[in-house]
Amino acid sequence: MMRLSVATTSVPGDLSEKLAAISAAGFTGIELYEPDLTGFAGSPDEIRKQVEDLGLRIEVFHPFHDFEGLDGESRFSAFERLELKLDLLNQLGAKTLLVGSTAHPQASPNEEDHLRDLTELADRASARGIKIAYIALPWGRFVQTDAGALAMVQKVDRANFGLALNSFFSLADGSMPSHLRDIPGDKLFHVQLSDAPAFDVDVRKLKREFGMLPGQGGLKLGGFVRVLAKAGYQGPWSIARVSTTSLAGSESFTRDAYRSLVNLLDDVARTEPALEAPIPDLPPRVHATGIEFVEFATNEATGAQLKTMLNRMCFRMERRHISKNVELWRQGAVNIVVNMETEGFSAETFREHGPSVCDMGLRVADAAKTVARAKALGAPVFSQPVGTGELDIPAIKGVGGNVVHFIDEKSDLHRVWDIEFDAVPNAEATQPAGLRRIDHVAQTMRYQEMQSWLTYYTSTFEMDKSPIVDVPDPLGIVLSQAISSPEGEVRLNLNGAGPRRTFAGAFLADRFGAGVQHIAFLTDDIFETSSQLQKAGFERLQMPENYYADLKARFGLADDVIDQLQAGHILYDRDRTSEYFQIYSVPIFDGFFFEIVERRRSYQGYGARNAPIRLAAQMRYQKNKAK
Repeated sequence: MMRLSVATTSVPGDLSEKLAAISAAGFTGIELYEPDLTGFAGSPDEIRKQVEDLGLRIEVFHPFHDFEGLDGESRFSAFERLELKLDLLNQLGAKTLLVGSTAHPQASPNEEDHLRDLTELADRASARGIKIAYIALPWGRFVQTDAGALAMVQKVDRANFGLALNSFFSLADGSMPSHLRDIPGDKLFHVQLSDAPAFDVDVRKLKREFGMLPGQGGLKLGGFVRVLAKAGYQGPWSIARVSTTSLAGSESFTRDAYRSLVNLLDDVARTEPALEAPIPDLPPRVHATGIEFVEFATNEATGAQLKTMLNRMCFRMERRHISKNVELWRQGAVNIVVNMETEGFSAETFREHGPSVCDMGLRVADAAKTVARAKALGAPVFSQPVGTGELDIPAIKGVGGNVVHFIDEKSDLHRVWDIEFDAVPNAEATQPAGLRRIDHVAQTMRYQEMQSWLTYYTSTFEMDKSPIVDVPDPLGIVLSQAISSPEGEVRLNLNGAGPRRTFAGAFLADRFGAGVQHIAFLTDDIFETSSQLQKAGFERLQMPENYYADLKARFGLADDVIDQLQAGHILYDRDRTSEYFQIYSVPIFDGFFFEIVERRRSYQGYGARNAPIRLAAQMRYQKNKAK
């Protein structure tokens, strides 16, 4: 069975709470960080018992640094410290000590002195039945690289003295995983995995500020794992200590760490025979082909407010649920469900968060396998009583508590609108506005939750991520990260807000938690759509004249185009020859809003340069409305 471990230092709580959370998440082992032990009120024997009772093992104990290359009293003290650590490992039942290359300012510059001490360290550890995993620290005084550490391992030449690698140290300077291909698998004792943004900066600062879970950054971790698996590595794969500014210490860390680790190893194992699958028979990541529906939790009053806006966007109420106060509004391939029930999940969501998106349906190839993968990675399965004539649609609870249902064509799930809903007789004929499908859904959350949401989506679905961008708000900064399916049929924007009363921050505070803040619809002709919306009485967000003067100067647009844009309060962006157009509704429900977009010549972005203009306009609208 593959051994999966995580560093205790990143998990919140006291040591007992950390161990319970690690076991519950699915890990089989831990990296025991010394401060967690020294802060524990019980004995090492009690820790050993707790670890064993939870079905865990201590894969390594660390840190043990600044040991080799000293002389005189300093060398004597270093070996006294070593003996105490070896005694401790024996009490804990731990079999491996992680030793970092020395950064001691008094360490000798001579390799012979380091080899002398490391060899004696190995021999003393061997007498206690303990292995040494030696890791190069980039700030080390003598050994700073993987190659340097491997050279020391080979020169010490002891069976219990091997190498430890941290993907961050190995790759964050821009190195490719191929530089590790000559490492003998039997001399590799421990592997730590962490990610980072893909840019070149001092590794010491990068580790402290940007250490991330696998998949959250831009390091080539798949290649790193593949090279080591081919080399014959058989030891544990461990989530290293991550940055104090990322997910470390959050309640969701152990779940997200497990997801990210399993997802990485599973991806590699599918094409690399040398690597064992972390979970046997785990279905592959899910290919979502579109958003089937978005459901709103409302009551009668707020439902009427939402339906008025949908009507003014030229949606038509086409179907009504056979037994519930639920309506289907449709235009093109867009299905909006308005749920006004007083019992059930939607009603609970309304009572807790007010009128808001409570459910989203994704089109997938196999709904059952989708739920199986999500469940194996720690997502709770969602179910509620199914009434007569209703379908039991597979679903999970996503991050933040919203539900995600899965619709496939393997069964009757894709016929849900025909089976559960009745057509509305004599429905009012409505001229469509040209809205074809949902272009993207934007979810707003706290800064600290962004990486958790990212890990949830990218480990469950086939999704690519874009770099995080800063979006200036009149009252602060909002972080935004876009993720999408390979073909762009499912696009999500994750927006992280801080505690200040930014527009996004106010949305979080007013609805008591994260959720969908806006939905964008795609049109093929923004100007024709704008004209139809005008006729239908659609209230759009007003943009300032200065914006259009800047557009003309920035892009050199013709006067008649500028006039069209300004008349429709349409925002514009261009990336080389690709163009993007945006219309925004006024906000409802404490900050929720709709967007209409057109993409020309494969524009792939989201008009990031327009976000400050939109945010300022929304803030003005809210202030004027409050007067």
